[in-house]
Amino acid sequence: MKSYPLSNVTEPNLIKEIFPYSLPPFIRFENNIKETIDGIDVEFNPGQVKKRDIHITDTTFRDGQQARPPYTKQQMIKIYEMLSRLGGPNGVIRQTEFFLYTINDRETIEGCRELGLKYPEITGWIRANKGDFRLVKEMGLSETGMLTSSSDYHIFHKQKQTRQEAMDQYIEVVEAALESGIRPRCHLEDVTRADIKGFVLPFVQRLEKLTENEPEHLKVKIRLCDTMGFGIPFPGVGEPRSIPKLIWRMKEECGISEDRLEWHGHNDFHKVNVNGICAWIYGLNAVNTTLFGFGERTGNPPLEGSIIDYISLKQDLMGIDLSVITELTDYFEKEIGAHIPSNYPFVGRNFNTTRAGIHAGGLRRNEEIYNIFDTTKLLNRPPRVAITDKSGTDGVALWVNSFLGLQGDEQLTVMKVAKIQRWVMDQYDKEGRLTAISDDELEEQVKINFPELYRQYKAKN
Repeated sequence: MKSYPLSNVTEPNLIKEIFPYSLPPFIRFENNIKETIDGIDVEFNPGQVKKRDIHITDTTFRDGQQARPPYTKQQMIKIYEMLSRLGGPNGVIRQTEFFLYTINDRETIEGCRELGLKYPEITGWIRANKGDFRLVKEMGLSETGMLTSSSDYHIFHKQKQTRQEAMDQYIEVVEAALESGIRPRCHLEDVTRADIKGFVLPFVQRLEKLTENEPEHLKVKIRLCDTMGFGIPFPGVGEPRSIPKLIWRMKEECGISEDRLEWHGHNDFHKVNVNGICAWIYGLNAVNTTLFGFGERTGNPPLEGSIIDYISLKQDLMGIDLSVITELTDYFEKEIGAHIPSNYPFVGRNFNTTRAGIHAGGLRRNEEIYNIFDTTKLLNRPPRVAITDKSGTDGVALWVNSFLGLQGDEQLTVMKVAKIQRWVMDQYDKEGRLTAISDDELEEQVKINFPELYRQYKAKN
């Protein structure tokens, strides 16, 4: 066993090369990853992800609407505009897809087009039949997704077809798309529960053969749909659940390049975020997401989570405006009436709120101790403290200083807020209170105990 002597340093090692605080923590790779596929030793270089054109695609207006009441036309146009600002001028949020079936769907697309925004590109979604394809042509879209279910659960039990009949039907619609100059994006529904060698690979190889002589903008795209969340990111897992093996086969055995591969996950087994980042690491470029994870059943990769992962991998903002995430949160809650759990990462009301007194003490001394990154600068969300009987005087001091906007030497010490702390404890010890102290109640205590500072605060605000 190797022995490690204590390194008694004079300055703290805050590991800033990984935890810069000005950005989300970086994801750095020290070694390649090895996988064995059909007896072949395959080495993946995850460090290459920083150099590749990885990006995010959005299905908020398609899969995201299958789990909630439909958005209005005005709501979708507003969300689309905010998605464009969030993804920035480099198109980190590269595409978004829409249903095409209702007048509201089609009018919404026209309204989004009128904004004149380059990103995200507007694409469609249809079932694999020619009747639906007519809608794509009428809307003048350059790309559409089409449902090409890949597991026998769907082919035999839902579609009542043989594998040959399903493949022939899918190919027919793809050929119609190509004839009209529209790029087909085939959504391999339930691919992590499909017969990979018996159906998926023959089908994708046929698609690649069909479009190999087409210009680049018409070459088929493949969306790998982990419809039931069965995908597993770990090396050594068997097929069809292995994400690394599936991506390798698409690239090496079917010839689908990384820029034409996309991952679409679901959260049935709580792996939706790690599966998305795994797909990037193992060699495809696009991860499909929805805002706040709204989607069928347990939902899709939350767009805001994927965009933080993107920054962590790239180690750069790449033109992203993270403050728009907070705008979107406010819009969803206040204008749309959506419920977002208070502890939801990056967006929930209390995601960076601490209640424990010892945590509040650390936060007051140096907010990096108990805040994940500079949420004030990046998300326009300063760290907060909720006041209970467990918050202590440190928690009260942190709340009061934050409320009054006091910085540095201006900040009130724990001794100066002792009266408010005593009042807080009386609510629990004498009044038998069980709930947290509200912001309105604390504001009233500030007004009583620090009238001059309160007047200055009101004058500024």
